[in-house]
Amino acid sequence: MATDLRSTLPILLSPTEMGQADRLTIESGVAGIELMERAGQAVARAAFEMVSAGARIVILCGPGNNGGDGFIAARCLAAMGYGIDVLLTHTADRLKGDALMAFERMGSPAELIDEGKEGQKLLSTRLGRADLIIDGLFGAGLDRPLEGKIRHVVDAVNGSGMPVLAIDLPSGVNGASGEELGSAVRAQKTVTFFREKPGHILFPGRALCGTVVVAQIGIRPEVLDGIKPQVFENSPELWRHAWPMSGQQGHKYTRGHAVVFSGPVSSTGAARLGAAAALRAGAGLVTLASPPDAMMVNACHLTAVMLKKLVGETAVQDLLSDKRFSSVLIGPGFGIGAETRYSVEAILCASRATVLDADALTSFSESPDTLFSLIRLSDAPVVLTPHEGEFARLFPPAEGNKLARARLAARLSGATLILKGADTVIASPDGRAAINRNAPPWLATAGSGDVLAGILTGLLAQGVSGFEAACQAVWLHGEAGNIVGPGLIAEDLAPALKDVLPALVDKLGEG
Repeated sequence: MATDLRSTLPILLSPTEMGQADRLTIESGVAGIELMERAGQAVARAAFEMVSAGARIVILCGPGNNGGDGFIAARCLAAMGYGIDVLLTHTADRLKGDALMAFERMGSPAELIDEGKEGQKLLSTRLGRADLIIDGLFGAGLDRPLEGKIRHVVDAVNGSGMPVLAIDLPSGVNGASGEELGSAVRAQKTVTFFREKPGHILFPGRALCGTVVVAQIGIRPEVLDGIKPQVFENSPELWRHAWPMSGQQGHKYTRGHAVVFSGPVSSTGAARLGAAAALRAGAGLVTLASPPDAMMVNACHLTAVMLKKLVGETAVQDLLSDKRFSSVLIGPGFGIGAETRYSVEAILCASRATVLDADALTSFSESPDTLFSLIRLSDAPVVLTPHEGEFARLFPPAEGNKLARARLAARLSGATLILKGADTVIASPDGRAAINRNAPPWLATAGSGDVLAGILTGLLAQGVSGFEAACQAVWLHGEAGNIVGPGLIAEDLAPALKDVLPALVDKLGEG
């Protein structure tokens, strides 16, 4: 990984990987307390931006390094003239290492939140006079539910109505998964260090973090060489190298020919949405392969998209014997059952870049291993685009977060997988994964997924590899949704790409 890529790639580090980054930095000669000093100072700067002069700040400190960051912040904020209340959830003799050193350097008194009524009274009194609460209870590595006194503290913070600044992650949020562990602090702002964690982007963690600020505390990007991270935020910096830029001598045949399979006359709209999106995403040509009964209705709605009638048992094989077709979409409105399974088998045997969506996935709900075997026989990229319901029909029940489930499913199926939702995860069989952040809530509307599948098919037609095409499509889909705004319907999305694509191409060209 070249130095410039280390600096610009939107890398996400799991709590374990962040621990490695700390360890490698300390082994290189940087003292752990120096990293903690810089982290605590970053927290103090963030607090300064949230309150006015002379404000009262309550800092809640746990027994680990998050508490240590809180002690440093307390010292800095006291020196800036703020009123400071430091509350400990554990006795000071539980502190050790850098956290103990930070406590000794703090120079301010700290109060212990005891069990029982006296502790509750102390907590209530201190929170009642606070202008800001700093959450330094637990960091990103928490992997067990909050309970007992700690849960009561978290509930009291949330019930106080005061703004909260979280250190690293709101206490109660798992840094690897974004899961809420029994209860979690609701923060207005979160300060994290070096790189974000998946828990900052996956829900419900994303909603609990508020605004996330990433502070650089002296960890050099070179440590990433030893960590080899494989999880990223989905953004153009991740896939700009794979964007299909058109050469001056290019023409429609060099930009690929996508084919989208239409369902019967009563359910043609989904395939048309996909076909229009494939064309708008840059495919040089798009053909809608239609059963005879749907030809007229499709013809009445299409202009630039071409039509091809499918007749007979070998119609799919016959169509794809034309090597000029470079990508295929099947599933939207196609129908569920044996005919769909036969069509998918013929497509995968033809080894074209393929998107399997909607009905093409559900048709294999009783025989997912058959589908996965067919995928592994294909020599071309295959992308599956399930929402949570379709995902549950194809893959065995599994504990764990969305990111872990998507990565496991990609390995099991041999396909790139887009697990859709507000925090869509794109996963590759080779272990790479990206989490999307730019999708607005109004994309949750009928037909939106058909447009996403079409954008993806258009990118695959142009020769973009499976993982990169999936990341590009999901990001473009989200940006189109942002352009349209509230009141969006699926038909709005492909036209909105007219605004998204020029801005993207200009940005990529600048790089």
